[in-house]
Amino acid sequence: MTPEEFRALSAAGKFELPTAGYCPGFVQANLAAFPKKYAADFKAFCKANPKPCPLLEVIGPETSLSKKLAPGADIRDVIPRYQIWRDGACAETVSNLKAIDTTDFVYFLLGCSFSFEEALIEAGIYLRHVDQKKNVAMYRTNIKLESVGIFAGNMVVSMRPIRRDQVEQASQITGMFPDVHGAPVHVGDPGKIGIVDINNPDYGEFVEIKEDELPVFWACGVTPQNVLRSAKLPFAITHAPGFMFVSDIKNKDYACTQ
Repeated sequence: MTPEEFRALSAAGKFELPTAGYCPGFVQANLAAFPKKYAADFKAFCKANPKPCPLLEVIGPETSLSKKLAPGADIRDVIPRYQIWRDGACAETVSNLKAIDTTDFVYFLLGCSFSFEEALIEAGIYLRHVDQKKNVAMYRTNIKLESVGIFAGNMVVSMRPIRRDQVEQASQITGMFPDVHGAPVHVGDPGKIGIVDINNPDYGEFVEIKEDELPVFWACGVTPQNVLRSAKLPFAITHAPGFMFVSDIKNKDYACTQ
């Protein structure tokens, strides 16, 4: 399935699965969208926190069409699931935004770790959530973010069990993709970053961590959703965790080989 075919299915309401493992080779992105009066501060927040919020494209106001990641794609219906936020809480999940007046909105597309999974798999590193067709496990942490205006809080991380003898290799490979979260932020004991129960992720689905594996944690683009809980904006929009925007850009185009 090509990214264009994927987006067409999403727009028609015919794709309802987490996007990990789909359209291999192409960059996937997280979404956060706000009225334009908050846009400058959120852009500055992303610049101050590039690890969890690597900014790939800004769209709007007055348009919802991508120019860079997927020229002509309407950001309002090409993601399988969106979340509508009111006063710091997720109020509902919808399949498109066409019924909502978003003329004044600015859309931010942020790098996603799904984009480096292809490189890990090609290197022979097993990813259980992809194999089992599950949504990646994501957790809130105690890792503080740089605050800008009303945007503040702690990082969200994604977790993948990696064989102990492959952790260094996984770190090196993902470090080549700084625009899609880069190298891990933590390896091993989840308690050291404030995760109380590894078996119960805050988002996504848990997968088994075997004896010869370590939990490896990467900064995650769901972080803005954690930030929204404290910002308590009257209205905001995000993707649903694990249900991403799929672009026309190749993962290799974001790889840094230096």
